[in-house]
Amino acid sequence: MKTLSKAKGTDFIVLNLTDIQLSNEEWEEGHKHRKILEHTVKDLVERVKPDLITLSGDLSWAGHDFAYDMLADFLDSFKIPWAPVWGNHDNQNGPECIERVVERYMKHAYCVYEKGDPAIGNGNYVIAVEEEGRVVEGIFMMDSHDRETYTDADGEEKKAWAKLTAPQLEWYREQNRLLKGKGCNDTTIIMHIPFYAYRAASQAAYAEGVDLKNLTVKESEGTACWKEGYQDSYGVQYEGIGSYVAEDGVFDVVKQEGTTKHVIVGHDHVNNWIIRYEGVNLIYGLNTGAGCYWTPELNGGTVIRISEDGVRQVYHEYVDVKMFLTE
Repeated sequence: MKTLSKAKGTDFIVLNLTDIQLSNEEWEEGHKHRKILEHTVKDLVERVKPDLITLSGDLSWAGHDFAYDMLADFLDSFKIPWAPVWGNHDNQNGPECIERVVERYMKHAYCVYEKGDPAIGNGNYVIAVEEEGRVVEGIFMMDSHDRETYTDADGEEKKAWAKLTAPQLEWYREQNRLLKGKGCNDTTIIMHIPFYAYRAASQAAYAEGVDLKNLTVKESEGTACWKEGYQDSYGVQYEGIGSYVAEDGVFDVVKQEGTTKHVIVGHDHVNNWIIRYEGVNLIYGLNTGAGCYWTPELNGGTVIRISEDGVRQVYHEYVDVKMFLTE
């Protein structure tokens, strides 16, 4: 468990970046996508003034060592603690590839990463935010892996996006017990691939007949596109939800434990909604930069403000990069 200190009387601010995913080539000097990323992150850091930067997966493409190293150097340049979890593209070449990146990242001065138990992945760890010796927030950083095999209704084996495993969920329970013992009853999960309940939340929250493909961010801030009981939600869904294909049991465990009030994922680059579902804020982190695929209107990061009583606010900070699009 990593510990970071919060000053009394001020919020501890976390800036989450997601799906940066630039290749070796895109990190070359002068590349437009590098310029977009650097401008975006610098602007966010200036505006938000974070105490911690988290990254919710797909930092690059597996095997693109130059890209991973350039990103780490860039993040270190802010002299702010930063903490990653891995996404499916980071994981796609297997654990040995991740381990090589991890060994280099853990030598960086401001990286607060922990490997955790290798039996449940690489990078399952907790960041405890303390104020005067009391843990006010526990941030679960969890490895959501890549893909896994399942058998469909016809008995055919297929690949699906992976899910958290039973041993990971037991680890989550154990860490919750430790945090509760330290007086902490408010936690956040940061991971890459959404769990199955994100599908249920979307179906429950958006009003019938809403054209999701054409809904604007501004329209999503109104109430007309949301069902009763979900009118404090906002955000868009321009692509399907890339979770495991069947109920995975994750949300049941989260609700049973009762401490996690916020979950932040990435993976689906052009979704950015925040929906309060069965007492938990399920959140798509705002996509950061032009890596892999994006829409410029959904560019920036997600801010988590932590008070002496835990998370008090989560919101997106957008960064305009239109000036780069005509280059």
